[in-house]
This record gives sequence, structure tokens and C-alpha cells, in this order.
Amino acid sequence: MHQITNSDLLTFMVSKQEPALAVNNPATGELLGYAPILQHQQIEAAVERAHQAQQAWAKLPAKSRSQLLNKWYHLLLDNQDDLARLMTLEQGKPLAEAKGEVLYGASFVEWFAEEGKRTYGESIPAPSGDKRIVTIKQPVGVASAITPWNFPIAMITRKAAPALAAGCSFIVKPAELTPLSAFAVAELAYQAGIPRDVLQVVLGEDAAQVGAIFTSHPLIRKLSFTGSTRVGRILMEQSAHDIKRTSMELGGNAPFIVFDDADIDAAVQGAIASKFRNAGQTCVCANRFYVHSSVYDEFIEKFAAQVEQLNVGNGLEEGVNVGPVISQTARDNILALVERALEQGAEVATKRIEHDGLFVAPVVLKNVCHDMEIVSQEIFGPVAPVIAFDSDEQLIEMANDTIYGLASYFYSQNIARVWNVAEALEYGMVGINEGIISTEVAPFGGVKQSGIGREGAKQGIDEYMNIKYLCFGGL
Repeated sequence: MHQITNSDLLTFMVSKQEPALAVNNPATGELLGYAPILQHQQIEAAVERAHQAQQAWAKLPAKSRSQLLNKWYHLLLDNQDDLARLMTLEQGKPLAEAKGEVLYGASFVEWFAEEGKRTYGESIPAPSGDKRIVTIKQPVGVASAITPWNFPIAMITRKAAPALAAGCSFIVKPAELTPLSAFAVAELAYQAGIPRDVLQVVLGEDAAQVGAIFTSHPLIRKLSFTGSTRVGRILMEQSAHDIKRTSMELGGNAPFIVFDDADIDAAVQGAIASKFRNAGQTCVCANRFYVHSSVYDEFIEKFAAQVEQLNVGNGLEEGVNVGPVISQTARDNILALVERALEQGAEVATKRIEHDGLFVAPVVLKNVCHDMEIVSQEIFGPVAPVIAFDSDEQLIEMANDTIYGLASYFYSQNIARVWNVAEALEYGMVGINEGIISTEVAPFGGVKQSGIGREGAKQGIDEYMNIKYLCFGGL
């Protein structure tokens, strides 16, 4: 199979085109290259091309689309190292994590290449003998997406793969901070044989402009967004005018709960994996920790000791566990939350280390109270506030005391408690004795103001299909 080289992958970064967006390495500040910016009319023209291309794409047999997606999947695997290095350069996450994301992103392409062949309809018993009732599934049409910077490859493939498998064309605006990975992934899709107008990557003069086009253009029938709840509300309001279908994966405030009967060592390892992956910049990472008072000191001691072993630095360097945060604004916000928590009575349980640039040392905060600001805010950084609790009832009340409902985690060995707590937590996803829950085979999504819709699993492709009911009479 043809494999593009590192120099091929980075060709589009070499020279500046006007207008263009500069892309910098958050670890070093180094200019990496430029990504092309389209004007309003050019983006609308891209939508028109996507609409025309979708007609032919939808007519392809599902097996033919599946074969093309499988070629894309294998090209992603073949170019894992190059893609990971590019991702680390523009996003900052450690190289090992970036390689893991490439595999994770590719897994959705593989999964939906198969699911696209299984978009079954139904035969329904009719109320009378002279009728037959059948349902079929059809692609919604042109699908659009707006994706974030924290998972610049996986958030695209998780949306593009089911859309393409369903027979939709797909147009995506990646985050301005990490567009290069998006262009690289799309280039591999083209090499796999997916038509360029069927899968398009666009950047506009500003994010709001592109969002307005995606939500208002009559040829776009679907919008999928991953990002903040604030922006999600705006996009849903704009989409309401055309009653456009939307999927929203929005903010989170995940509780990580350790009960008195938990395996503390396992809980510590799960906490490290959940909290500090991607420097705490994930929507499903543990945001606040609730630990039973009887094991609070033990957990804090072991957790803090493990956190102090994490290495902060450039993601390309050997042994680095925590890379930079994405921007100076993000760093300022994280440090401000920590300082306000300290002013309110929290204490630092780990060594305080100051870093230059966009690096933030992992921090564990103890003696945190549930009503502190840091508990209600999505930190999006390597900071772990730990709160004590005394009863299951108190814990459930505190854990559900948020507008968000994306992910949650808890550790317990009591099977009755496991079922009761899992059912009581108001979250779309619950990790039980497990700190990492994302997988292509399970439905990913939240409740409350964490969004609507599901990605991955068999449900993921349904987000891009309409059910049509056929009634045959006079038989």
C-alpha cells in the first residue's frame, strides 16, 4: 500500500498563502507553518460542491464506501508516526499519547467501514392484510462539523467516518490552533480514493463566520459540534431556524469518586490516567475528586506521590508525561483557579513547581470544599481538587450538583453500591473501577448541558441517517 512520507505530509505547511493562518508549537513557540483560510464565498462554494458530490456518493453501494474507508484506515495506520509527530508539534501532547490518538481515531474509520454495511431497515406487521410496512435508512445529505484542538485527529474521524459510511458528504472546520492534523488526515482520505468534494476541510476568517454558514446554509442538513457548552448553545439556536439536525458534545465536570471499600492503589492509577492525559485538557477527564473521609488521607498521600513522578516538558522529549497547555489564556485561567482555591482554604498536596512558557505543573489540592469555584468550573488543566465525603447520599447529591452530565468515574468493590451509584449518577457515561472509558465500540455522549446525540458504536451512524417509512397498499 502506498505510504506518504513525512515530507509529503508537511508539504502544505511550507509556504504561506494569502490569506493564511499561522500555526505555532505550544511547547516552543516556534512557527510550524500556515494553513489556508477561505473567504465566505469560497466556503459556500465548498458546500455546493459537497452537495453535488453527495448525490453520487450516496448511490455507491455501501460495500464500495466501506472498501474506501478501509483503505483510509490502513493509510492512517501506515502513517501513525508521522501523524503523531505532527500532532505533538501543533497540539503539544506527549508523542506516546499522540500515537495513541492516531490509533483511536483510526479505530472509528475501521468500525464505521463495517457499520455502513449494516444500516438495516425493518419489516413491520401491518394492521391489515392488504398493506405492507417497511422502513429504510437514508443519508441526511451534507453533514458539517466543528471540531476542537484537544483531539485534532480523533474528533474528526469520529464524525467523518460515520457520515461517509452513511452516504453523506462531510465538511469540517477544525480548530484554528490545530488545523494541520486535519489537512493531513484528509490528504490520506484522498489517497484512499475518497473524492475531495465528499470530504473537505475549511477554515474561515473567524470561527463564528464558519459556524454561521454551517447553521444557516440550506444545503447543510446536519451539524456535529464538539466544544464548549456556551458555543453549543449558540450553534443550536442558529440551527433552530432551519430545524437542522445537530449533535452536541459539550462541556463536562466529571466527578471521580473513591468509596471506602475501593482498591485505593487501583483508584490512584485510574485517577492518574483520567486526570492528567493530555495535560488535563479533555472533556471527559476527572475534574473533581470525591474521596470517602475514612480513606481520604491514604488516597491523598498515594495520589500526590504518583503525581510528583510525572514529567512536564516538550511532548517530543523522551519520558515526558505532561506537555504544555494550549495557550497563554488557558494557562492563566488554570493558575487563577488554583490561586482562588488556595485563598478559599485549599492546600497544595504536591510540590509547587513553576514552569516557563505554557507548561503547568500537575497539582493535587486537598481540603477542598464542594462549594469552591474550582469544583464548579471545568478546569481543563492538570489540577486535581480533592473533596471528602461521609455518606453515599451526600456523595450523589454533590456529584450531580452540576449543569453538566458527560462522564463520571467511581471505585468500589461492593456490587450493590456499584449498581445503585451507577444508576443514580446523572451522566451519559460512567467508568466503574476504570479511568479510561473512550472506545469506538461504545456510545460516547452526555446528558443535561453536556450535549445531545452519541458518537461511536452502532448509534453513531444513526446520527447521519433518516428513517423513511414506506407503506404499500392495495396488495
